[in-house]
Amino acid sequence: MESPVVECLAMDRRVVLRVADIARACGESETWVLELVQAAVLEPLPAQPGTPAATPCFAGEALFVARSARRLQRDLGVNLEGAALALQLLERIDELHARLRRAGLEP
Repeated sequence: MESPVVECLAMDRRVVLRVADIARACGESETWVLELVQAAVLEPLPAQPGTPAATPCFAGEALFVARSARRLQRDLGVNLEGAALALQLLERIDELHARLRRAGLEP
């Protein structure tokens, strides 16, 4: 029996996803998800008690990040390293916008 597709609308750190969950939700292989981990696009949660260390788990927001990486690869044709760099830059831009908002400098 195949598991249902995981759908996360909010980036909730309380939601814990497995490699298979992210792979299925992105329409990709588990190998692709593990490649995202190797490229530092996704960061696994610390090992949970009772869970084998070889089984990475992720916070719910990892699904948003993985889907963003997939769109960058699919729509722009960037490789995994390019997607990782683009996501880092987008995160930095978001941080800078937040700082501007806090300083009252952004409309």
